Amino acid sequence: MPAMGFEMRALASLAACVCGLSMFGALIANAQDIRYPREVEASLEFARKDCKEAEGTGTTFGKNAVRAIELTGDGRADYIVSLEGAECEGVRSHFCGTGGCGLEILVARPKGTYVSVFDMRVRSYEILPGKGAKRIRFELHGSYCGRSGVQSCYKTRRIT
Repeated sequence: MPAMGFEMRALASLAACVCGLSMFGALIANAQDIRYPREVEASLEFARKDCKEAEGTGTTFGKNAVRAIELTGDGRADYIVSLEGAECEGVRSHFCGTGGCGLEILVARPKGTYVSVFDMRVRSYEILPGKGAKRIRFELHGSYCGRSGVQSCYKTRRIT
């Protein structure tokens, strides 16, 4: 009789795990269904179309593909769209290479629209501390500074 109680507890635990996993899957699906401003959506759609034109079979984005962050000092959310972690199925290294990965910065405008102020491949970036409009330090392919590609080039830009 005690074995039957153990089996029932094990079955109940298994059912709870299955239920929890299905709820987690729903949360992930909902996270991918997030709607962004149309200009941000257009940036993501451009990547999807670019992959398709390269004969890729589908595009998946990394978990940090879109980042809402205030960059200009005006109190409105701006967006960073990063293709680091994005994959174009069937086309190796489509979004990233020796020059880095595609990165676009879109800033909010007073009437609720967004404008792209930066759009190129970067190896990495760092948002520097400070008040007001943020400065971002970009690590770029060496050719942006007249060097060979192996050597990185660093440029800092204030986002306005």
